Amino acid sequence: MAPPNQPKAEEPSTPLYAVRFPDGSVSLYVDEAYALEKGVDPSRLRRIEIPRRLYTSGTVQEIREYVAALLETIETSGTV
Repeated sequence: MAPPNQPKAEEPSTPLYAVRFPDGSVSLYVDEAYALEKGVDPSRLRRIEIPRRLYTSGTVQEIREYVAALLETIETSGTV
């Protein structure tokens, strides 16, 4: 599966906050304050723009896979 790209600036999106773990799994948070409340290390927290069409009609699993692939791309290449 090719890694996803971040939505283009003109494409509607919704932010989620995520942490990627060494095993490749991710935890998603609706906002930064909630993640911090749950004890997430702020240095590991990433803001990810989710394409609106995926956010509104995708499954939680599809969103997790999108975020995991995007974070893996960022971590291995340093860019999106």
